[in-house]
Amino acid sequence: MNKASHRKRFHNPQEFTGRLITHLSPRSAVSEAYRTLRTNIQFGALDRAIKTIMVTSAGPGEGKSTTIANLAIAFAQAGHKCLLIDADLRRPVLHKVFGLDQRRGLSAVLVGKVELAEAIQSVKAVPGLQVLPSGPLPPNPAEMLGSKQWQGLLQEMRESFDLVLIDAPPVIAVADASILAPQTDGVILVLDAGSVPRQAAQQAKDQLDKVSTRFLGAVLNNVRVEDDYQYYYYYYTSND
Repeated sequence: MNKASHRKRFHNPQEFTGRLITHLSPRSAVSEAYRTLRTNIQFGALDRAIKTIMVTSAGPGEGKSTTIANLAIAFAQAGHKCLLIDADLRRPVLHKVFGLDQRRGLSAVLVGKVELAEAIQSVKAVPGLQVLPSGPLPPNPAEMLGSKQWQGLLQEMRESFDLVLIDAPPVIAVADASILAPQTDGVILVLDAGSVPRQAAQQAKDQLDKVSTRFLGAVLNNVRVEDDYQYYYYYYTSND
């Protein structure tokens, strides 16, 4: 892809550069961390297939959308046909990250204004990765994500892709993540180690446990590593 087409596709190159490190700096330590996270998820699927994964956070601004975008790229780079869904119908950002048309998105499909095939958009810079943006912001996001239309749509996408990754709103702030979680095969919780209080992190985990979801693990952002790299992602996976 030449520079001109890159600018056209990703309308904010600086934002794209800063967030999608797995695409632009695949040999970096951060990219390697995402690849290891991908591998850990795959090993965790040995006893039961994992085809739908929700990523959420305790509160806003903890890096969940950046995390899920890079994880999606890591899976696509490994040859998986991957769909990334922006189900944060309150503060969506994935259309900005990838430079996509937000108007053709999830909410528009759920109300019947757009067909699913028209709403799913390819990321030309990353073969194998497709994105379903949020669509126009609806007045009733929680009801939409708990509807039969959404459940049918999710099943259709599950059958069409190797992996479906769902970017959900923060779990403490609104009910959306708690509604989505039981419909997926597993949940990853993103926490900003530099700002999230321990009590808030525990509350988020407890809330996910209450809805009987499969907790795959947590991603800790802004952890200082005692080597040549600083503020890279540290993660662990757990079924506890």
